[in-house]
Amino acid sequence: MKENEQHLLKGEEGEEGHGRYHHGFNSAQMQSLASVCEAVFPSLPMDSTDGEEEKSNKVLQLFLNASASQPPIPDEVAETVVKRVFRELVIMAKIILQMLSSRLGTLLLCGSLCLSEKWPYINNFSGMSLERREKFLQRWNKHWFLSPIRAVFVILRICCLYVFFSRFGEDGDNLAWEAIGYQVDCDESQVSKGRPLQKGIIETMHGNDSTLLHSLTQKGLEVTQDPVQNLYKIKCDAVIVGSGCGGGVAAAVLARSGQKVIVLEKGGYFAPADYSLFEGPSMDQLYEAGGILPSYDGKMMILAGSTVGGGSAVNWSACIKTPKSVLQEWAEDCKISIFGSPEYDLAMDIVCERIGVTENCAEEGFQNQVLRKGCENLGLEVERVPRNSSESHYCGSCGFGCRRGDKKGTDCTWLVDAVDHGAVIITGCKAERFMLETNKKGRTRKKKCLGVVAKVLNNNVTHKLQIEAKVTISACGALQTPPLMKSSGLKNQNIGKNLHLHPVLMTWGYFPDSNSELKGKSYDGGIITSVHKVLSKNLDVKAIIETPALGPAQFSAICPWTSALDTKRRMLKYARTAHMITIIKDRGSGEVRSEGRVTYKLDAADKENIEAGMRQALRILVAAGAVEVGTHRSDGQGIKCKGIDGKQLEEFLDNVSAVGGPMSHDENWVIYTSAHQMGSCRMGINEKEGAVDENGESWEAEGLFVCDASVLPSAVGVNPMITIQSTAYCLSKRIAESLRGK
Repeated sequence: MKENEQHLLKGEEGEEGHGRYHHGFNSAQMQSLASVCEAVFPSLPMDSTDGEEEKSNKVLQLFLNASASQPPIPDEVAETVVKRVFRELVIMAKIILQMLSSRLGTLLLCGSLCLSEKWPYINNFSGMSLERREKFLQRWNKHWFLSPIRAVFVILRICCLYVFFSRFGEDGDNLAWEAIGYQVDCDESQVSKGRPLQKGIIETMHGNDSTLLHSLTQKGLEVTQDPVQNLYKIKCDAVIVGSGCGGGVAAAVLARSGQKVIVLEKGGYFAPADYSLFEGPSMDQLYEAGGILPSYDGKMMILAGSTVGGGSAVNWSACIKTPKSVLQEWAEDCKISIFGSPEYDLAMDIVCERIGVTENCAEEGFQNQVLRKGCENLGLEVERVPRNSSESHYCGSCGFGCRRGDKKGTDCTWLVDAVDHGAVIITGCKAERFMLETNKKGRTRKKKCLGVVAKVLNNNVTHKLQIEAKVTISACGALQTPPLMKSSGLKNQNIGKNLHLHPVLMTWGYFPDSNSELKGKSYDGGIITSVHKVLSKNLDVKAIIETPALGPAQFSAICPWTSALDTKRRMLKYARTAHMITIIKDRGSGEVRSEGRVTYKLDAADKENIEAGMRQALRILVAAGAVEVGTHRSDGQGIKCKGIDGKQLEEFLDNVSAVGGPMSHDENWVIYTSAHQMGSCRMGINEKEGAVDENGESWEAEGLFVCDASVLPSAVGVNPMITIQSTAYCLSKRIAESLRGK
């Protein structure tokens, strides 16, 4: 087992006791937190399932007996909160838990629920009965007046369930998984061997200053040591920050053109055999903020890749070309000519060929069967989704990295090309700022970029890297590029703004195993192989409907919590609950204010479109044969399908709406999700319209380019991988041309 494989597969964190934890919660706060965890997910009697399962089922009994208050789960929840949640919310959580440890504080928050007829007459939260603690959480779930306090309990609940369903022991199992019908595919026969980027990789997390210096020189880099400033100074032709859909393509194009390229990646490098099938460590190692990255108001949960290959290593393989209507908008309305050119059309073809896009799917998984069947029964059009994998690729865990090596992300395509042409990829290395100086008089741009200063995330490496280059490219994504630009002193008003997220709301339908027409489990098969477009009367696309990948932890965290019993019943239906995602081309936008600080707001048209998509998705689920359907609204909005007619269904659908988030002043709320981020350093015809020009070059700094999703002028409206890579291809070809002769 390789060293980085051990790091990824580590799943027993916390088993060794309190010495492993650094959350800073005191004993009183931990006692309150354990009591909250128990109220969220307690031990329940065997008759709780209403006969849905056999009472003699020992697996079911273990699941019902399980409680989230069992050590070390509360400590792991506290650790997750501190590691992943905004500092202000962590402080508020500690204050609230401290209040709940005292009788007076509990009285203020719980009211009459904490009163008792016996001494001491007022109980603290831990002293309250389980039933009363659950009622307390139910009240705060609806409490709109003090929504920040509600948000604290929401995040504690999310982290509690996420930890419970993602953790596993030395045997690689979780006692709940068998009960809910979840199996981890441990078949090693189809795992792709080899490390295709090994000859170009420098993994900084496994060494010290001297080993790093040795690795840099061994790769043929020109390195000088500056002991005064504690720097390793490196020279190259092009330095690229980020290795995803933008950075990977740019690295290949520039390296092929004869340039010496260095790629900086703050994440790690994992070859197919290194990937884990386990949800917890995979999310922790492969995603920004471990897959728990909320917007500042808690309304949006954002998924963004953070590993070699970026989003392309963990996305769901959908390869949809940029819609013609979007290209027309960008070329004509935004006046970015590249999007109306044959150059861009050719780039899309080149990209699709390089990443092995196929048009058909040999066998669809359970959720896509549901989508297709529902559409066909309603007479709706459903289209195949091209994928960057073989037609026979039947893998529902590509969100954790593709162990079969069938999915062709940049880590096994473009970056391989780059390394084959001499590029070096430095992992575990985070860019801190671009090196800018005042430009020569007479130049168009006031500043000139000389390279980048980066910090190795391994504490055993004390030297920073100062990489000097002819061109510097930021390709660290729409969430990371703006903070890097700002920290470097750039002031363009568009940096960080115009952020589009393709906001998603989900709907679900339950299909018992007795429905034999639809085969498989919710986590089986290709993740996105079908799509339905929701059209307006004018035949404009209002939304698209696809299917997601949801491991048990993600499923438990995003589903509404109305009671402990309801949550356990929902989880017992996990394997046969099909989800539909409604994605819109958002007109509203947000802002990346600083690293990890994202604000976002839908506009009225966005809400209308997402509501239309959700209602259509529910019709599709019913038509496919679901016995129950619903949304993720906090009150558990749903309807039993047996015996309902069209009128009753439409009455239910009339109440389906795009409500606000947990910080809103609404009794009922919902958490939106986003897996696509774009537009936060958009192209513009001048510096008032964009942060970069149509060549991707900063309006403020000569030699500084942006080559990722942040340059897109607006939302794409479909899965954006092909758009990002095609844009990056065009921009990097132009950069390569500009470097000739320098």
